[in-house]
This record gives sequence, structure tokens and C-alpha cells, in this order.
Amino acid sequence: MSAILLDGGIVHYEVIGRGRPIIFLHGWVGSWRYWIPALQSSSTNFRAYAVDLWGFGDTAREPDRYSLDKQIALLDQFLQEMGIGKVALVGHGLGAVIGLHFTLRHPNIVDRIMALNAPVDINSVNARLRTDSPANLVDWLLAKTPETEPARVDGLRADPLAITESFNNSEQFTLSGKLLSMNTSCLMVYGQSDPAISLPMLDPNLTPSMIHLLPLEQTGHFPMLDDSARFNRLLTDFLALESGDTPRNLQFKEEWKRRVR
Repeated sequence: MSAILLDGGIVHYEVIGRGRPIIFLHGWVGSWRYWIPALQSSSTNFRAYAVDLWGFGDTAREPDRYSLDKQIALLDQFLQEMGIGKVALVGHGLGAVIGLHFTLRHPNIVDRIMALNAPVDINSVNARLRTDSPANLVDWLLAKTPETEPARVDGLRADPLAITESFNNSEQFTLSGKLLSMNTSCLMVYGQSDPAISLPMLDPNLTPSMIHLLPLEQTGHFPMLDDSARFNRLLTDFLALESGDTPRNLQFKEEWKRRVR
């Protein structure tokens, strides 16, 4: 277990591998722990970090740090304290919103970002996600399988205020217009059966060429757990793109489907 002190608060993270840095940011349910398969997959070529946000996992529970701006500042401070320059980001749900805001503010720092089940406006978020208890959210969004057990266990430990406070400023979830200025390679992946976040309707004629939206069939709110083999292959291919390349040629290839049957 690794931890760092940021503004007097303990932030927990885990890291494996060597190479260029990649940061995994969890969502509203769970912690760093459900990224383990993706961490192991990416660590062969990257130094892979997974961070617990304020109020989640083993990071400090301090309600005055639960706003979206403070969670974004956690990422910024973490990169500075760890001496990380150019970085790849992989964010899920809350982590995806944090990652997108950070990328828009610091395009010179983020080489690429994969945003999983990222709401692009507040209306795309099911009201239940904003108001229900961690225990109910765990049962709603996660099946009871060995693969989901880490997310289920750590999801129950989340401070409920860390979830509700992240939604306090609804304007921060109005991302569709802001994404029009995105010049960073951005792959937006959505579970087609996600009950919590609806698939955005982005006009391909207006969306920058550096953004690619990709639905993942037969997955819900946790694509990385519902179909980890296929997700990790997509992640590998995305990370293998040359810096500055568009992700629009990436697809869920037929050979991936045959491989994981």
C-alpha cells in the first residue's frame, strides 16, 4: 500500500510496472481496486498508477474536499508531487469527468485519455446515482461475481457525501460543448446496458477528429469488469497509438470477440 500527503490529507495509490506513466481514476462506486486487471495488462509497457479519490477507498474522508474542483486538484497535485510530466489518463464515471476537465485545462500534460461511461451533461446521469446510498448503488450496478467483488467491497466503504457533493455544480457536467475544443486523443467508451449513464448523442460532423465514441455491447456500468479481456485489448491498442493520432480507427475487432468466447 502506497500513500502520499497532499495538503495535509492522505491519498492512497497503487503502482506497478515501468515505462511511460498512466493514471487510472475510479468512479462513484468502488476504488482503485477494480482496476487491477487493467493495471496488470498495461503494466507490461507502462508505469501504471491507480489513485483513490477523496472519500473513497483508503484516501482521507474530508468533506471539504469532495467537490469536483477539489477532486480535479487532487489529480493535479498528485502529478506534481510524483514528478509526472506527460501522462495518459483512464477515467471511469466520476474519474472520467475529472480526467476530461483536467485534460481541457492542461492539454500540454495529457497525451491521451480514455473516458469510460462519462456523462456529458447532468441529464445523462440517472437521478438514482446522485441520491442513493453506496450500498444500494453497489447492488444496482454490480453483479455478484468474483470479478466484481473488489468493487462491491470498496463501494460500501465510500463516504456518501463524496458521491453527492461531486454533483453539486451541475454546470461542470455540461461537457459536450467543451469537448468541441478538444485537441487531445480521446476515446469515449460506454457500456450499452449502463443504467446509470446514458449514451451521449454527439454529432459526428461537429465532434473533433481527436474524439471517438465507442459503445461496448453486453456491458453495463463497469465495462472493464463485464468484459475485461476485450476491454484490456482495446486499452492496449489505444495506448499503442502514436502520440497525436486520432483514435477513430479503433474498433472492437472481430478477432477480439473470437478470442474471448
